[in-house]
Amino acid sequence: MLQSGLDEVVADDEDLARFLTQRSQFSVAKRMAKAAAFLPAPQSRETSVVRHGAEPRSRLWEFGAHAKGDRTLHGAAISTALDVRQADLDLLADEPAPYHAAIRGWLWDDEYPELQKASQKAAALLIASKATLLLP
Repeated sequence: MLQSGLDEVVADDEDLARFLTQRSQFSVAKRMAKAAAFLPAPQSRETSVVRHGAEPRSRLWEFGAHAKGDRTLHGAAISTALDVRQADLDLLADEPAPYHAAIRGWLWDDEYPELQKASQKAAALLIASKATLLLP
């Protein structure tokens, strides 16, 4: 059991929130998250998510306010742990930040950067295609 009270293993049916801090991460017109929302950060080689669904929204936006730092919070993309695993990626609880999890297992290949980019985009697109866009 983690400090947050959640299990150490993220269950397939758990909802995940990816906070959107750039306009390039979503389309308002299409009401959808884009692959860019789920791409890994080059420094950490992972994608940060929060183990929280769409409701209660007040709590979701509290997490978002904390996660955004000095960036603008445009919204959240809600997906499930199963969506991540179906993209052949790992999802691991990553506390001590409460409710934090990390999407890991992205392809990193310095010798073939175009293959790396295509692989990462394909996995991110699969997750994004199943995600629900929430705007504040």
